Amino acid sequence: MVVLHYTAMTSAEAARDWLCNPESEVSCHYVIAEDGCCWQLVREDDRAWHAGRGCWGDVADVNSHSIGIELANTGFHPFPDPQMAALEDVLRGICSRWSVPPERVVGHSDTALGRKSDPGGRFDWRRLARIGLAIWPQKCEADRDEARFWRDCRTFGYEVTPETRDAVLAAVRMRFRPWAEGALDGADCAIMADLARRFPCRDA
Repeated sequence: MVVLHYTAMTSAEAARDWLCNPESEVSCHYVIAEDGCCWQLVREDDRAWHAGRGCWGDVADVNSHSIGIELANTGFHPFPDPQMAALEDVLRGICSRWSVPPERVVGHSDTALGRKSDPGGRFDWRRLARIGLAIWPQKCEADRDEARFWRDCRTFGYEVTPETRDAVLAAVRMRFRPWAEGALDGADCAIMADLARRFPCRDA
């Protein structure tokens, strides 16, 4: 799988240098600057320490099963076009070389529930989905069905337990409805019903 991050640092160069510093005890495979400049820091077939504790579907050790891409961004502003274009080029290559389907391109917020929020609510997942490098829910309607929502979230890949439910809803909205607030509603349920049906990561 591929995990997308933002650096939460003031510059791409600062992030690159920190990720290359052994004292940081973190790393990633690629860093992409806002102007589209891209640095590869770790070979794709080597493990990089970018994901930390978390899981996706039945993968409990995300670091050993993923390629990490850091995007220079503080988390508070849009990702500029040169950066997104460079990301698209990098993703195309990774997905082709490693046969990664679009549903296995995820955010750090998806795998590290309640701990991470990157790449954040300003990241343009829909843009990647339009060219087959990520997924986006189809427009549909559903009634509020809390039990089914949690089942669908688990089928899609989220780690759903009584303790993680608030974080799961926050992660779903961060990625697919960053403007949404309040309690679980029918729109949340419709999104997850569609994604679980089309892109099951676990058996229902």
